Amino acid sequence: MLKLKDITDAVLKYHPRADLDVILEAYLYSAKAHRGQIRRSGAAYFSHPVEVAFNLSRLKMDEKTVAAGLLHDTLEDTLATPDEIKQLFGDEICQLVDGVTKIGQVAFASKEEKQAENYRKMILAMAKDIRVILIKLADRAHNLRTLESLSAEQRQRIARETLDIYAPLANRLGIGWLKAELENGSFKHLYPDSYLMIEERVAEGEDERKKYVASLCEVVGQELEAANIPGSVAGRPKHLFSIYDKMREQNIAFDDVYDLIGVRILTDSVKNCYALLGMIHSLWKPIPGKFKDYIAMPKPNLYQSLHTTVIGPEGKRVEVQIRTEEMHRVAEEGIAAHWQYKEGGSGQPKQGEKQLLWVRHLLESQKDLTNPTEFLNAFKVDLFPHEVYVFTPQGHVIALPKGASPVDFAYEVHTDIGSHCFAAKVNGKIVPLRYRLRNGDRVEIVTSKQKTPSRDWLSFVKTSKARSKISAFLNSEEKARSQRLGQDLLERELEKFDLSPHAVMKSPAMEEAIKACGFNSPDSLLRALGLGKLSVHHVIDKLVPKEKIDEKRSGEGSRIKLKESEPKRREGSGIRVKCFNDDILIRVGKCCNPLPGDRIVGYITRGRGVSVHHADCPSMKGFLNETERFVDVEWDTVKMTSHVTRVHIVTEDRPGLLASISGVLADCNINITRANVQQGPYKRAYFDLFIEINDLDHLNRTLAEVKKVKGVIHVERVTEFRKKISGKTQQGNLEGESNVREQDRGILIN
Repeated sequence: MLKLKDITDAVLKYHPRADLDVILEAYLYSAKAHRGQIRRSGAAYFSHPVEVAFNLSRLKMDEKTVAAGLLHDTLEDTLATPDEIKQLFGDEICQLVDGVTKIGQVAFASKEEKQAENYRKMILAMAKDIRVILIKLADRAHNLRTLESLSAEQRQRIARETLDIYAPLANRLGIGWLKAELENGSFKHLYPDSYLMIEERVAEGEDERKKYVASLCEVVGQELEAANIPGSVAGRPKHLFSIYDKMREQNIAFDDVYDLIGVRILTDSVKNCYALLGMIHSLWKPIPGKFKDYIAMPKPNLYQSLHTTVIGPEGKRVEVQIRTEEMHRVAEEGIAAHWQYKEGGSGQPKQGEKQLLWVRHLLESQKDLTNPTEFLNAFKVDLFPHEVYVFTPQGHVIALPKGASPVDFAYEVHTDIGSHCFAAKVNGKIVPLRYRLRNGDRVEIVTSKQKTPSRDWLSFVKTSKARSKISAFLNSEEKARSQRLGQDLLERELEKFDLSPHAVMKSPAMEEAIKACGFNSPDSLLRALGLGKLSVHHVIDKLVPKEKIDEKRSGEGSRIKLKESEPKRREGSGIRVKCFNDDILIRVGKCCNPLPGDRIVGYITRGRGVSVHHADCPSMKGFLNETERFVDVEWDTVKMTSHVTRVHIVTEDRPGLLASISGVLADCNINITRANVQQGPYKRAYFDLFIEINDLDHLNRTLAEVKKVKGVIHVERVTEFRKKISGKTQQGNLEGESNVREQDRGILIN
C-alpha cells in the first residue's frame, strides 16, 4: 500500500512550495474515518483514497485537490458531514468533496430522461470546478484496477460506463495517459477474449519490434546530431484498446494494423518540428494522405503534434509523431498541465480556459435542449468529436465535428450569422446548406435578414450550439404561434355567444377560468388551447351559462358552423383559411397530397398550425368527433402555386419511352422533380414520377396526353396513405395526431 510520503514526495517534485499540512491533515482524517472498513478485494478501504490522491499527484494537481482526493469518499461512506469537512478543511475542499460525491451518485445506464438529467448534473459540476471531474477520473482509474473481486455483471457495468463516459472525458480534457489506462482497463473486462488475443499477439512480436524501433531511433538520433537540432527520439507504445478499436472500425486483421510501430521525436521549437518533418520525409518515403498538422490546427483538447506515416526500412509502415517538449506535456497531462507552480505563481489554470469552453458552451446549450434525446445526442457529439477543420474567408480555422454542415459553421462563427443563414459557398461554389464539410474547405455564408432557422436544419446539423439555437428559435416561434391560434379558437367560440373577446379577456370571470383550468396567465392558457392540451369547450363552460351553451350547441348539430367572414388569402400556399390570423402555419398532408380542385378540410393540430387534407383522407377519420378543431379552408383561385404529386405509369419496356413521356410533360408545362424507373416481368417498365402541377384540371389534362404516348399501358395519380388512423382515436390521442403531423409538410403563410 502507498504511504503518505509517496504522495508528498510526488507533489513536491512539481510544486516545491506546496502546503503539505493540508494533505497530512486530510490523510489522518480519512484514515480515522475509514478505520475498520474493508474493500471487497480484502484490502483496507483507506488504501483506495490514498491511491486516488497519488493519481492526482500524477496529474500534478494542487495540494487542495490532492487533499480532496483523500477525503472524496468520506461524505458517502463514513459518518462525516459537509459542515465538519468545511470547518476542518475550508469551503473549497468541502465543495470539491461534495461535488465528487454527487457525481458518484449519477447512474448513466438509466432511462433516457433520467440519463439526460444525470449528464446535466455532471456537466454542471465540471463547469463549476473542473477539478471535481479530475478527482472522479482518478477515482475511477483505481477502481478499474480492482474489479476482479466484483461480480461479472458489476464488472461489465463499471467497465461499460468507463469506456462510454469517463475515458472520452479524459480524452476531451487531453489527459493521454489516463485515457489509455481507462480504455485498456475497460477493454480487459468488456471483451476479455479479444483483449487476451491482442495482448498475446503484441507480446509475440515485442522483441522484434523493440529491435526495429531501436534501429529507427539510432538513425533519427544521428540525423538530429548531424543537423544540430536539439531533440530526443523514442519508441511510442501502441495501447491495446487503440489496436482493437482500429481493427473494429476498419474491419481489418491484427497483422494489418500498420501503426504498431511508432516513434516520437521531441524538440525545442515549432520551427524545428517542421525541420524534423522534412528530415523524416527525406529519409523515408511518406504515405500520401497520412500527414496531419495538429500544430497549425490543434485539436479541441489543445493537443498539438505533427503526424506522418512513412515506409521505413524493410518496407514496414512507421508512424512518426513530432512535437515540442511543452506540446508533449500538454498531450499527456491535458488540462492538468495548466496548473502552474512557479515562484510567485498561483495554482489556478489560465491556459486551460480554452479547454473548458466546450463544457461551458454545452452547459449553455442544454438550456435550449429540453428534449432528452436531443440533449444526449448533443452531449455525445461534444464528447466524441471527430474534427473537421475548415477556414473562414479571412483564413481563420474553425474546428467542427465530422459531418458538420455550413449551418454548423455559421453558428460557430456567430449566432446571428447562423440564424440568418441563407446560402453557403464552399471553395467559391454554391452548395446546399446540408452539404458535409471536409478538411480544408473555405466556407463563406450568405445571410438575409428575412431568413430564419428552419426545422429541417435539425435533421443535419451536428454541433450542440447549432441545435440548441435552432431549437430555441423554433420553440419560441411555436409558443407565439400556439398562443395566436389559441386566441383565434377562443375568440371564435366567444363570438358565437355574442360576447366581446376583448371584454371577456379583461373580465374577472376570465381570471377565474384561468385559475380553474390550472394556469397562471392568459398567455399560458391560450398556448394550451393552441397546442390542443386544453379544449376550448372546457374554457367556454366556465365563461358562459350552461343553459346558453346547451341551447347554442343543440341548434348547431354535430358540425359547428363558423361565423361567416371574408377569407384571408395566405401568400404562397394556394389555400385560404377563414377567421384566422395571417401568419397561421398551414401544413399540406403528404398522406393524400390534395391538389387545387380536390375537396379539402382543415384541422387544427396540436401546436403545428392547420393541417389540410383531402376531404376523403382516411387520416382524418379519427378526429371527426373533435369538431371544434376543424376549420373551413378553400383553394385560392386568385393566386395559385404549384404542388408536387406522384404519377405512376406502366409502359412497354422499350428504348426512348422515358424521353417521349418527358417531352409530353414538357409540352404540358410540367416540371419533373424526381423519377424512379424499374424494369418488371413480361417486358414491362414502371415509372414513378413526382411532378409539379397547378391544379386538378391541369393534372387530368396532362395524364390524358401521357396516355396517348405509344407504349403507355396505364397511368394514374398515386395517393399514399401511410397509415390509416383508426376511427376509435379519441381526443388528445397523441399517437394518432403525430401520424398526421409526420405526413404533413409545412408552409408558413405570411
